Amino acid sequence: MKRILFLITIASISLQGFAQDELNKNHQSIQSKNPEKKEVLPPAEALPNEEPPALAKDPMVLKINPDELFNNNIFYKKEANKEGIFYRRNEYLGGFITKSFTSTIRYRDAAFVDGDKIKVYLNDKVIEPEVLLDGSYKGFKINLVKGINKIDFEALNEGSASPNTAEFQVYDDKGAVIESSQWNVGTGYKAVIILYKE
Repeated sequence: MKRILFLITIASISLQGFAQDELNKNHQSIQSKNPEKKEVLPPAEALPNEEPPALAKDPMVLKINPDELFNNNIFYKKEANKEGIFYRRNEYLGGFITKSFTSTIRYRDAAFVDGDKIKVYLNDKVIEPEVLLDGSYKGFKINLVKGINKIDFEALNEGSASPNTAEFQVYDDKGAVIESSQWNVGTGYKAVIILYKE
């Protein structure tokens, strides 16, 4: 009997707890110590520009005969192509006239990354003694001198798959692409681009 009385007492106390008036009041938030401060939202994230770089409108082409350019046997290796092998030669990538004060040159391995290495010259002086080409662009910025600015990319090897291949881009000082192409040369041969600053 005591147990039944005890259970009835417990049940009535718990029912009375649900009937309390203070539980039905609206929730009130706690006020901030500094009411002047407003919640600062982070800035909207800018999406990266996925579009290809803008091409310069009708770049002025410099007329140069590559045969005359590659006649210098001290600086350029003689062509040694055989039947079925087309890359044992120097490659002329073009000559362009610009009013730009600087130029940015970027390059990367054009095929699969296979260990291609290059040496870079500016006006017959080494500016990058050894560059390992990988899948992401590497490069440099040069100050253009008035007149001819000749850039040579010499293949130091052909990686694990011949020939030495690379994709390159040349930009003016406004970010427009002057030239974008590829080279395919054998070990010891050079790919050449010329920028003529007016």
